[in-house]
Amino acid sequence: MITKNILNSPEYSFLKTDEHLGKNIILLGLAGSYSYGTNNDESDIDVRGITLNRKSDLIGLTEYEQYVDTNTDTTIYAFNKIIKLLLSCNPNTIELLGLKREHYLYLNNIGKELLNNKKIFLSKRAVQSFGGYADAQLRRLENALARDSYPQADKEQHIFNSVKNTMYRFNSAYNSFDNGKLKIYIDTAINPELNTEIFIDANLNHYPLRDYKGMLSEMTNVVKDYDKLGKRNKKKDDKHLNKHAMHLIRLFMMAIDILEKGEINTYRENEHDILMDIRNGKYQNSDHTFNSSFYDILSEYEKKLLYAANNTSLPDEPDMNKVQEYVMSVNERVIRNEI
Repeated sequence: MITKNILNSPEYSFLKTDEHLGKNIILLGLAGSYSYGTNNDESDIDVRGITLNRKSDLIGLTEYEQYVDTNTDTTIYAFNKIIKLLLSCNPNTIELLGLKREHYLYLNNIGKELLNNKKIFLSKRAVQSFGGYADAQLRRLENALARDSYPQADKEQHIFNSVKNTMYRFNSAYNSFDNGKLKIYIDTAINPELNTEIFIDANLNHYPLRDYKGMLSEMTNVVKDYDKLGKRNKKKDDKHLNKHAMHLIRLFMMAIDILEKGEINTYRENEHDILMDIRNGKYQNSDHTFNSSFYDILSEYEKKLLYAANNTSLPDEPDMNKVQEYVMSVNERVIRNEI
């Protein structure tokens, strides 16, 4: 079991000696496989943390965003930077607020205060952020396989789901966009080389050309990523492929908890067995592709995420007034040397 004592080892001395860290650190925790409960004998120890901005960063001329130590796989974010990432429900940082208690290697009063305020960062932005990460993970997985061996209809469905996620964020990203005026769906293919095909019905009037170009570009990039047919990248061995597949499903699990329960659950105790089955290759065929059972699991979680997104009680956006008051409270104490 990994304990707080690892921070006393010589390789972590930078935590005490770096001028941006030391007494400014408010939180340090395990990240990666150990934080998810999906570690094995080959897993590395990753550490993530948060350090307060110094007075000179807040009212002076210095700037500071993060510290990275590649030797120990440690990343420590400045307070103001991580607040912005948390507001977007960034998966790599929001998970730091949902660790098991014993996975926090260091936590002072300001760190505890942040954990007590974690719900003010939760909103429907999780649909976009987690969905986007999951789509990227799926495309990396598919690109690492001989994707032309998958049934064309299955691949078209995955493209469709990715485009749907892209469309979800159009409301906030582009001016005066009405989802009802842009509809995508799957139907019998017109292209003789395909069985099914994605179609779009567009009815946009007096719409800014630059915004339309942006929307079209986003959807085009999704399709382009999937249509780069090629053989499996041999550099990505089966262990890495299975790990990608496991993290894909884990992202859905975390997003559904956030949307349905308003909870950040980084450690996946209840789903440990299925995640480890994926990581250990239970759903991989002899030709290195993934079997239909894996895609059944993926499809089920896609449906759950869609339902959670449509029925969540979370607000569309975080309460910026509450976040602002909280951030000012912390930074004012820094300026007054009260921390």
